[in-house]
Amino acid sequence: MIPSDIKLKTRQFSAVETALHSLFGANAKISSRKFLSRGKGTAAYKLTLESGEKVFLKTAPPESVSIFLEEAAGLEAIAETRTVPTPRLFCTGCGDEYSFLMAEFMEGKFQAPDYWEIFAHRLAAMHQAKTEGLVSGGMYGFSHDNHIGATVQINKPWGSWIDFFCECRLKPQFQLAMDYFPEKEREQIPVLLDRAREILTEPEFPSLLHGDLWCGNVITGNNGQAWMIDPAVYVGHAETDIAMTELFGGFPQNFYDAYREVMPVQPGYHQRRDFYQLYHLLNHLNLFGSSYLAEVNYIIGKYVAK
Repeated sequence: MIPSDIKLKTRQFSAVETALHSLFGANAKISSRKFLSRGKGTAAYKLTLESGEKVFLKTAPPESVSIFLEEAAGLEAIAETRTVPTPRLFCTGCGDEYSFLMAEFMEGKFQAPDYWEIFAHRLAAMHQAKTEGLVSGGMYGFSHDNHIGATVQINKPWGSWIDFFCECRLKPQFQLAMDYFPEKEREQIPVLLDRAREILTEPEFPSLLHGDLWCGNVITGNNGQAWMIDPAVYVGHAETDIAMTELFGGFPQNFYDAYREVMPVQPGYHQRRDFYQLYHLLNHLNLFGSSYLAEVNYIIGKYVAK
C-alpha cells in the first residue's frame, strides 16, 4: 500500500513481470538475473531481457515499500531541477512477496573529461534551483519524511534552518544514541544544541540537497558523467551536502574548486563543517555501533569547549 503523503509521477505496479510487460512490451522476458549487492533488507540485481535491454532492480520485503517510494520521490525531485543526472526511473511496485524499484542500469564503463568539474558545476546549479513546492508550511524540510540509510529522517517543515537542523537532525539522532553516553557526557548534549545559533548560519537561500552525498552515491553514468543515486533529499543549507562529501575520504580537490567557482561557500564554513558531519556520524553510530563513538565525542567536546 502506497503511503498517502508520497506523491509520485513514477508508475506503480503489483509485480515485476507486469511492469516489464507494460514498460518493454507484452513479450518482454528476463534472460538472466545477476545478483549485485545486498543492503539492510534490500537486494540489487541486474536484469538482462531477451531484447538485450538491461534493467536495475532493487527488492525488499513488502512492508519496506515506503523506502523505495521515498527514493523515487528523491530522484524525481533532483531530476526536475535538470541539473545533476540521475538514473531514469522505470517504476516502483509492491506485491505479496516483495516490493521493488526498477531503473536504468548503469554500465559506468568510462569517465568523460572534466568529470569532477562538470559534476561540481551541476551540483552547484542544483543547490541554486528553486525549492518552491517542495516544502509545505515552511522553508526547510520536505513534503514527507524519508530515510538516511535505515534510519527515519524527519522532514517536518521549519522556517529557520538552524531550528530545523537541531530539531529534525541532531535531536532525533541523539535520542537514538543516548545509551552510548554516560550521564556526564549526556549533560553536554543540550549545551551543544544551545550553541547551534553561535555556530551555524542561516543560508542565503534554501537548497535542494541530496542528503547523503558521499562517494558511494556518485556513480559514472552511461554517458561517462557523474550521476547521483540513493538520495535522502530535503531542503536545507547547501553546505551540508559539501560537508558530507568531506566526511569519508572526500572528493578530488578540483571538485571543490569548481563548485566554488559557481557557488562560493559562506565565510566560516570550516568552523561549521564538523557540526554538520556530526549528524552523519551519529547516524553511523546508531546503525553500526561504537566504532564511531570517539569521533562523535570529539566533535561534541570541540564545540562545547568553545
